[in-house]
Amino acid sequence: MTEPALVVPEETEVSAKATRRRFSAKEKLRILRLADDCTQVGELGALLRREGIYSSHLANWRRARDAGELSSGSSKKRGPRPIAFDVRDRKKIAELERAVAKAEARAKRAEALVELQKKVSELLGIQLQNNDEVT
Repeated sequence: MTEPALVVPEETEVSAKATRRRFSAKEKLRILRLADDCTQVGELGALLRREGIYSSHLANWRRARDAGELSSGSSKKRGPRPIAFDVRDRKKIAELERAVAKAEARAKRAEALVELQKKVSELLGIQLQNNDEVT
């Protein structure tokens, strides 16, 4: 009688923290092509088990493929989309900045005039009416 062959399990490395699998656009397209080729009963389920994915992945990837998001080289970046300014917006911003600068300069001049009036009244000994006393 022959002795049964010993099966030695492969060593697997276990990481401290599980990481989520990420599929590149190329991988997604490959799996979608395989899924589209499945015609027999049970083939699609076998494919999903073999690849370790869910049917919801296929649905999302098909939607992305149909929208053109899985085309080669196109990677969708996360985060808010940058706002492109219109030329009219830039003109309006510049106009508003000039108006603010002009108003600030006017306010500065008015404050300087008030200070000058206070000094003149002190020199001449004239009592100015206080804003707090006005009702």
